[in-house]
Formats: sequence, structure tokens, C-alpha cells
Amino acid sequence: MSLVLTIGVCVRNSEAFIQETIESIQGQDFPHELTEVIFVDDGSEDRTMPLIMDNVSKMDMQTKIFHNEWKGLGWVRNVVVENARGEYILWVDGDMILPSDHARKQVDFMQQNPEVGIAKARYGTCPEENLVSALEKMTFMAFDSKFAGGANPKVLGTGGSIYRVKAIKQVGGFDPTITGTGEDMDAEHRVRNTGWLLYRGTPAIFYERFRKTWKDIWDKEFWHGYGVHYIFKKNRGQISLYRANPPAAFLTAVWISVVAYRLMHRKWVFLLPVQYTFKKIAWGLGFLKGQIEH
Repeated sequence: MSLVLTIGVCVRNSEAFIQETIESIQGQDFPHELTEVIFVDDGSEDRTMPLIMDNVSKMDMQTKIFHNEWKGLGWVRNVVVENARGEYILWVDGDMILPSDHARKQVDFMQQNPEVGIAKARYGTCPEENLVSALEKMTFMAFDSKFAGGANPKVLGTGGSIYRVKAIKQVGGFDPTITGTGEDMDAEHRVRNTGWLLYRGTPAIFYERFRKTWKDIWDKEFWHGYGVHYIFKKNRGQISLYRANPPAAFLTAVWISVVAYRLMHRKWVFLLPVQYTFKKIAWGLGFLKGQIEH
């Protein structure tokens, strides 16, 4: 029986949530005999690998485990692409939790839409631990509310996305020279340019653990901005720097907060302009550092 689905789990230092992630993969109602899971650990320095090994022994799906010294996101995602035997790759990050119907709905969507090369699920609602993580989640949910169901969005991201293996192999996989963030943006750009559609907002949902402190958000956004400098140099038309401008970021976040209020009816969402501007300042400084250093 041929495999239909490859679940790619690329992780590094994910011990806090990786067990929940694996349990949610094992809990999928998509036929397990048609599924394989490929774990790629990119040089974790915590207990991520022992936890993966312990949990894999309890799984009834086919599994492959790769462990290497740190190589970067472009390289490790290619490990999944090169070893995938499924028709689709479902990307799962080490801080994600999947409802039991996630894989089935993602595969069904791709089979019903053969022109789509990459499709992103929707962010689901789940209790957040504090205001910082709740604000972070609301940004993504607001964008889903306004733009879900649209073809060819500018950016999807791998977490919560399903790739048609034929599409990603057609463009030569991910760029292995991208060690930081941006490997997904680059791959999406090349897949789109070969004629495949990208889609945001399939019927599937997923849950993501968001940062709980301002420092964690700053570090993440700075890292993202720094990583994107390479994509900007590689293809300037692919990256818009508009929202990295603080006044523009603030105005965008005002719009986000209005959408979020209509969704949640919570007054705290009007703190989003402060939070979003804070994020974009960090992103912009990271991007600037990348431009200066390279």
C-alpha cells in the first residue's frame, strides 16, 4: 500500500512541548497505515531527542529519525523532502498541537484542489497562558479572519501547512544555504512562480504555543528579521518592508485590533498596536543587522 502522507517534524531544543506534539500526531484519524513521520533534530542541546525516541516506540505509524549537528532550516527541511515517500508533506513544528482531524482535512483539501501546491490551515482558539501570548495569537487569527479562503497569499509559513511533494521537488526543494528563517518564504515564491497556487485557510485548524514574554517576542522577531535579509537580497520583489516601518506597523495593528475585537469582543485586543509595533521594530533591527553584516 503506497503512502499518501509524510509528516515532517523539524525541531531544535523543543523539549517543552514535543511530547504533546507527537501525541497529537499519533492521535490523527487519517489512516496510520498511509502515513509516515520523519523527525529531523537540528542539533538540540536539551532532551528533545530522548523524548522523540521514547515516544516513537509507542507509535503505529512508519517513522524515520535524523539527528545532526546544527545545519539550519533550509537544510533540515530538505532532509524531509528527500526522504518523503508520501504524496504530501504536512509540516509540524515542535510547539504545535493538531486536532485529530487535521491531517485528514488537509489531505482532503489537496486532493480536491489539484492546482494547489501549498495550503495553510487556520489558527485555532485555545486558552493562552497570559496576555502576551494571547495578543500574539490574535494577530494570526485576525489575518485568518480576513484573508482565509484566498489564493496566492504573500506568506504562509511551513507550520500548519501542507506541501504537494511534486511541487516542492519541482523547484529543487528548499534553499540549503538559508540557515535562519525565510526558507519557507523562498520556497513559496519559487513554487508560485512555477504555476502552482498557494492557499490560506483550509478547513483544518491547528494550535501553536506562542511566546509568553516580551523578551521572547523580541528575540524571535529580531531573528526573523535577520534571517530575511538573505531573501531580500536574493529576490527584492519578494519582501515588502512597509510593515517594518513603525508608523505603518502601528496603523496596520489598529486595523488588526478592530478585526480582533469583532472576533473576540475583548477590550484587551486594543493593545495590539503597541505589541505589533514592538514586534516590527525588533524585526526591522534584525533585518538591518543582516544587511550590515552581509
